[in-house]
Amino acid sequence: MSASAVSAGLFVGGVAVGATGAWLLQKPEHNKPIVGVAQASIPNHSTSTPSPSSESDIRLIHGNPGPVADFLRHVSYISAYDRMHKHPHWTAEHITAAHLRPPLSDGGGGKGDRSRSVFKEDDRIPLLFRSKNSDYFRSGYDRGHMVPAADSKISQIAMDETFLLSNIAPQIGEGFNRDYWAHLEDYVRRLTTKFENLYVFTIPLYLPRLQSDGKWRVNYEVIGDPPSVSVPTHFAKVIYAQGRPGDRSTPTTSTSPALPATNPGSNNSLLGKVGLSGSSSNWTALGAFVLPNAIIPNEQPLKSFLVPVEAVERAAGLMLFPPATKTNTPSLCDVTDCQIIVRDFSDRNKQQQQQQQTRNASLPTPSR
Repeated sequence: MSASAVSAGLFVGGVAVGATGAWLLQKPEHNKPIVGVAQASIPNHSTSTPSPSSESDIRLIHGNPGPVADFLRHVSYISAYDRMHKHPHWTAEHITAAHLRPPLSDGGGGKGDRSRSVFKEDDRIPLLFRSKNSDYFRSGYDRGHMVPAADSKISQIAMDETFLLSNIAPQIGEGFNRDYWAHLEDYVRRLTTKFENLYVFTIPLYLPRLQSDGKWRVNYEVIGDPPSVSVPTHFAKVIYAQGRPGDRSTPTTSTSPALPATNPGSNNSLLGKVGLSGSSSNWTALGAFVLPNAIIPNEQPLKSFLVPVEAVERAAGLMLFPPATKTNTPSLCDVTDCQIIVRDFSDRNKQQQQQQQTRNASLPTPSR
């Protein structure tokens, strides 16, 4: 597909993102290595480190100042937190049909009930870098889940963990978070009827746009008082689908996602870190979608947001998959229909808005 074709397809809702689409398709310079956040997020213990007597350590008398990506484990997902932007670097899920169903018993904290969950700060994040509910107060943005609450019905604990602000990024509400983005999340869940395992990455992005003076710039808003939470320009969903439903040759599924090993493989791909490496299943598919953080008409085809996985990796500074996986895995949209189903979330949206208004009323008015 040509860059011009993608540019035309990505002109959405009066917001010109076609120039961004063309940038995504530009090929990287092969003589420059790609350095991934994943490598900094989860240290590769096979890599040598400077001795305490080295000159680099002498200069850092109080230790390495960073940057640090907080690697966070949860019942139904894992994530790395971006201290500068105060939202996730990335989140990773292992989704199966069983994982989406509420449990038959109330063991493990009870089945997940969204009405019992509240947005709250993640006290694992140092206070200096932690996002707060007050940052979103009257900001004009929704507290957008990176891992959807609907993906975590296996227990109340799992549901509650999706409401941690370390899993949240600012999203346009009506027309995106409550509409097209929600339809994309629903599409991912429906894929469990066609695949035994889904491995899903959600990644906030900051993409440049071509300006009238011919130069590329990244422009984004920052919310909070003081302003400290960045508003991503785009969001990516990257999906690796594997195995036919009921196919026991694929990895054993459970109601808990596969978690990464503490000493990941030398390829440094996030794929290995979520427990998927060396699989022999032939029924696989791979797809990456990049959506602008903007109002998107429901009529917009999902395929218009399809981009190469390498484009997401380059934009995010991540190595999601080893080269062989990207080369040998069929495109998701070639294997199955890439179509959203427009559902009426109006009742749920009204309930969420009422709950948010109630909780906002309890928040202190930000000082000026």
